[in-house]
Amino acid sequence: MSSATSTALKAQDLAQFTGSQTFYRHPLSGGCVYSEGAQYLAEAGSAYWLLDAILCPQPHHPTLRAAEFQVWTLTVAEDRSATLICTDGDDERLYVHPVPWTDFPLKSVTLWFANRTLYLPSEH
Repeated sequence: MSSATSTALKAQDLAQFTGSQTFYRHPLSGGCVYSEGAQYLAEAGSAYWLLDAILCPQPHHPTLRAAEFQVWTLTVAEDRSATLICTDGDDERLYVHPVPWTDFPLKSVTLWFANRTLYLPSEH
């Protein structure tokens, strides 16, 4: 996979997604789906691992299963490590996933999860 692909992602590109007509089923998530914007983020940012990190725990983690709305924020540090934090939208932490190293091109990105669907905030 070429690194030119991952550097193609820009934060402003994500704002163009304002409502998905197409949803993609995630095979390891117990029936969860993700939006066109999340698909673009994964493709352009070489970040399918990010979709996995958010969607795979959904059917197995009781706190996540119980949360009607989730805000997932990935923050990349200067040393290329990152932290993926899930809150309930009111800063109550539900889940934390450390990422030892990533080449994700943005300093941070936020995705929302509700009704078994992962999407960009602009798609709400």
